[in-house]
Amino acid sequence: MQELEERIQAEGTVKAGDVLKVDAFLNHQCDVRLFDHMGAAWAEHFAGKTITKILTIEASGIGIACCAARHFGDVPVVFAKKAQSINLDGDQYTTTVYSFTKQKEFPVIVSKKYLNPGDHVLLIDDFLANGKALRGLIELCEEAGATVEGIGIAVEKGFQGGGDKLREEGYDVDSLAIVESMDPQTGKIEFRH
Repeated sequence: MQELEERIQAEGTVKAGDVLKVDAFLNHQCDVRLFDHMGAAWAEHFAGKTITKILTIEASGIGIACCAARHFGDVPVVFAKKAQSINLDGDQYTTTVYSFTKQKEFPVIVSKKYLNPGDHVLLIDDFLANGKALRGLIELCEEAGATVEGIGIAVEKGFQGGGDKLREEGYDVDSLAIVESMDPQTGKIEFRH
């Protein structure tokens, strides 16, 4: 998606340790118009697939997922919570994921009320690096008996291989910008096309 790539080039910052900082428009301050355009792009890509729910992980995926839902007939957005809360009651699906940016494992939890057998789920997230967070969401869907219809990613770090592995396994992964390489010394970012 050209618009997203241009924003990454203009406002993204490459940090040491394979970190791409895009908090000016994607995961701290949110550009809702850009999110809307991203949702439209995913709706075009996944046209013809039945989507009954969108699933993401708190917090960065929520805004993107909500804007995307508008393009899928306003389907519900469910987000996996990263911590137990007194508001989470009843039976839950739980798994553990490793966060590349936080460099630690954490549990992710979805109430069984909101993810059901027969659901056709689109997974949405802001970043895809090694694919661990998405694996957690896939596990939650499998546990619930839900079908993963596709995966929509804003920014994929192609050089970390997570997206390629998921594609090899047969998942329909639509990443709107795939970073092939980035250099913290020069700030140069190259995209896969």
